[in-house]
Amino acid sequence: MVLLGIIGTQEIIFILIIVLILFGAKKIPELMRGLGKGVKEFKDGMNGLEDKDNKQNNDEEKKTPEN
Repeated sequence: MVLLGIIGTQEIIFILIIVLILFGAKKIPELMRGLGKGVKEFKDGMNGLEDKDNKQNNDEEKKTPEN
């Protein structure tokens, strides 16, 4: 991640202060909770796609006649 080499401690503190001013201290936990739920749903969806693909491949292998 090249971007992390560019962003320093001062920049991160500045961004956090701006977020605190824009959203307020009471709203930030709600935002982080929503973000966490979104990431969890995304991961679950990705795992579901992988499971579905694996199941389809197994079904196709069972359907092909063996010589």
